[in-house]
Amino acid sequence: MLILWPGLAVTATGASLAAFAAGMGLGASLIIAIGAQNAYVLRQGLRREHVGQSVAICICIDVLLIALGVGGMGALLGQMPRLLNLIRWAGVLFLLAYGAHALRAAWRGTGHLEASTDATQTAGAAALTVLALSVLNPHVYLDTVVLLGAIGASRGWPGSFWFAAGAMCASTIWFTVLGYGARLLIPIFSRDIAWRVLDIVIGVVMWAIALSLALQV
Repeated sequence: MLILWPGLAVTATGASLAAFAAGMGLGASLIIAIGAQNAYVLRQGLRREHVGQSVAICICIDVLLIALGVGGMGALLGQMPRLLNLIRWAGVLFLLAYGAHALRAAWRGTGHLEASTDATQTAGAAALTVLALSVLNPHVYLDTVVLLGAIGASRGWPGSFWFAAGAMCASTIWFTVLGYGARLLIPIFSRDIAWRVLDIVIGVVMWAIALSLALQV
């Protein structure tokens, strides 16, 4: 198989496919976890609000960060501790606020699916929320840019290309399944108690991540 990549021919060989599988496996292990970004996409999918937009933003951010990491940005970012520290505290404040919002929703019981015909967020507000949850977390950069980037770049060309492609593929599949597959859980979330539990879980996850960021040395 022949692929053109910025004017270069990349041929899929056994080693290339192995690099692709390694990138996909490591990318999936880092992405498929209960986190702020995943929790928000799941909730959007359940409420059927701006699902495509949220999924697309998450995928685009991951693809961009993976490309930057494999391209060498990871090494540069590792030398900018002050920037990471600024992102860390901005993330702490945002996650605390979003966690409080989720717990307040759980207390009030405002998540029922019958209300989904009237969007609780505008497209712009939803986009800003998922952007904030995606970029205001230094773990995103450490995992995606630094870790994936360092491992991918160490494979050299064209192994780095196939490794990055595998990681990007894992991100694309995961967020698409998470966002659009959430509707399979709609029968469960037709009850208020299910929404209350989900909002409690989201709130606790947001605060737990905020605490881990705040205590990070």
